Amino acid sequence: MARGPDHIVHAVRDLDAAADFYRRIGFTVGARNRHSWGTHNCIVQFPECFIEILTLAEPEKLGDDDISRLFGKFNGDFLKAHEGFSQLVLESRDAIADERAFREQGIAVSEAMRFEREGKRPDGSTVKLAFSLAFARDPLAPETGFFVCQHHFPENFWNPAFQKHANGATEIAGVVFVAENPTDHHIFMSAFAGERDLQSTSSGISIATPHGEIQVMDPTAYRIHFGIEPPSVMAGMRLCALRFTAPDLKTVEASLKSAHVGHSHHLNRIVVAPAEAMGAALVFEQSPR
Repeated sequence: MARGPDHIVHAVRDLDAAADFYRRIGFTVGARNRHSWGTHNCIVQFPECFIEILTLAEPEKLGDDDISRLFGKFNGDFLKAHEGFSQLVLESRDAIADERAFREQGIAVSEAMRFEREGKRPDGSTVKLAFSLAFARDPLAPETGFFVCQHHFPENFWNPAFQKHANGATEIAGVVFVAENPTDHHIFMSAFAGERDLQSTSSGISIATPHGEIQVMDPTAYRIHFGIEPPSVMAGMRLCALRFTAPDLKTVEASLKSAHVGHSHHLNRIVVAPAEAMGAALVFEQSPR
C-alpha cells in the first residue's frame, strides 16, 4: 500500500508562541493537547493531513518505553540543536502490518504501539482519540524521525471546521527534504512510503503519494526552487519545507503582511524562510486550475 503524509511534526521551543504565529498568518490552530510522556502539541488540520506543532513541555515524564524514546526524547534532543520540521509521519491502515513490512525491509526500529488521548470539538465537547504508531529509521538521516500513524477513531479527529483557513490555504501539497546525495535515500524512501515508482530528476528524487509529494533535493536544487538557503546536511538528510496550495496567493500575502511576517516571491511561489517560521520553510503555491 502506498502511504501518503498523515502529518508533519514542527518542533518548537515555545508552543504558545508558535501556535500564535500560525494563527497570525491565517491558519486555524487547535487547542493545546498533552501526552502522558511529556510532549504537548497544537494541530493545524487539512483534509487527510495536518501539522503537529510540538514541544517537550514536561521532560520529567519521559519513560523508557519506545514512544518516549522515539518521539518524546527524539524531539527534545532535536530542540537542543534547532527548531523546525523534525519528523515525517505517513498514514497507516494497519500499523502492525506496516511494522512487519518495515522489519522485513530492514528499516523498523519499534514494534507497533497504541496510545489514546482526548480531543476537543469546535464546540468544546470532548471525544476519544486513539492512534497506533510504527517507527522506521534512515541511518543517513539521524536528525529526522519517521513513523506511520493509524487513526482508530478518524471520525473523531478529522473535522472540516478545523480545515478552513483565513489565509486561503486548502491543502498540503508536499514535503521537501534536502540531502547531499538524494539517491542515497532512494531505497529507504521507497520502503517507507510503500511506493516503488520513484521519479529521479536532476534535482533529486520525488514520490507521488495519495496525499501529496515527497521530494528529496540536493542543496543547489533547493536554492533554485525556493530561493532560500537549506539547513546544513553535514549530519545527514533534513526535512526542510512544507508546500501548501491556495486558490489565491494574494490572500496568502495579505495574511502575511497583516502579521508583519517577512516573505519572498520566487518562481510564482510565496516563501516564508526558516528565520521567520521557527526553523521551518513554508511555501505557498497556486492551486492547480
